[in-house]
Amino acid sequence: MQTVTPGARHLEVTPIAYGTWQFGGDWESVDEQAAVAGLVREHLTRHAGVSNYGADQITEFAAVLPAETVQPAYHLFRRDIEAGLLPYAQAHHSGVLAYEPLAHGLLGGTITEATTFGGDDWRSHSPAFTGPGIRRNLQVVAAPGRSAADRGATTAQLTVPWALAHPAVQVAIVGSRTPAHLEESLGALDLTLSQGNLAEIDRIMAAAVPLGGPSLEGMT
Repeated sequence: MQTVTPGARHLEVTPIAYGTWQFGGDWESVDEQAAVAGLVREHLTRHAGVSNYGADQITEFAAVLPAETVQPAYHLFRRDIEAGLLPYAQAHHSGVLAYEPLAHGLLGGTITEATTFGGDDWRSHSPAFTGPGIRRNLQVVAAPGRSAADRGATTAQLTVPWALAHPAVQVAIVGSRTPAHLEESLGALDLTLSQGNLAEIDRIMAAAVPLGGPSLEGMT
């Protein structure tokens, strides 16, 4: 609470409207979650959600404080949450804010076989971004890229309606480092995908090398 209260004062907002706690640093014990529940109870934050939590972890902690939202990684190369977390969120009416729809740049249209990553970048030792894995994944990405181009869109734009097509997902969080990135993301609002489009994407992605990410389990 010593951390949250000064933060609220700095923002000149009391209470904080919404707080997200990330697995691996904030809710590693029941005592820590009880502290977060106290923030809600004492009106220092109105709503609480979690990031990088699996269905089992949310279930364990729900006895103390149900998560109003969940924030998982979700993209064409990482769909494991479809089997557990997304059904849980639907059943318990938790909002889903999916991040990394561009698959850490793989679906952004700028990564090639010649792209290199710094030694401290987890992608430099990921099978999906190096050697045969990156070659295979770039070949896979080319197909939805052509489909997007036929519709006057980019591969990056295609990832947003794909993520939002799942009935459990309400928000797709797209990082934008430049105004051009933001403009490209806004262009995704005009795209819709039919069930046929989604089935074709599933068929294409069956050949992909699975991709983790910079959550704790993906950086080991």
